[in-house]
Amino acid sequence: MGDAKISDSKTPSLHPVYTVTNIQHKVKVLDGSKVTYSSWVKLFKLHAKGYDVLDHIEDTPPLAKNSSEYDSWTKIDAIFLHWIYGTLSDDLLVQVLENDTTARNAWVKLQNMFTNSKGSRAAALEHEFTNLKLSVCLSMDEYY
Repeated sequence: MGDAKISDSKTPSLHPVYTVTNIQHKVKVLDGSKVTYSSWVKLFKLHAKGYDVLDHIEDTPPLAKNSSEYDSWTKIDAIFLHWIYGTLSDDLLVQVLENDTTARNAWVKLQNMFTNSKGSRAAALEHEFTNLKLSVCLSMDEYY
């Protein structure tokens, strides 16, 4: 027989979330202009999936407080929440930062900030576009 390794099932393995030292090396800072919300979400979810914490931002209920894994879950959630906070511009961080919250709550708050204003932003841009007159533009390029 070969050199088959037998794993000790009693030895707990380190969760992948603990191996990340600097989230900004993986996910750029969301500022809404250089890094858009949609691209940030895609990168963040990809990273979360790779580090086995995607369930912390999806619509998955947190563990019950009486669960034997609850303490571990809350520590991982706190680290993941720190990842979210660490990839936000200062302006966004001030709007999202809260005491005693979860990664899911912060995620939903950000989502609401960026997606709830789409309709009103589109209406404002349409209004601006329909009222734009060539005479107020400095050139044809600016008009277009």
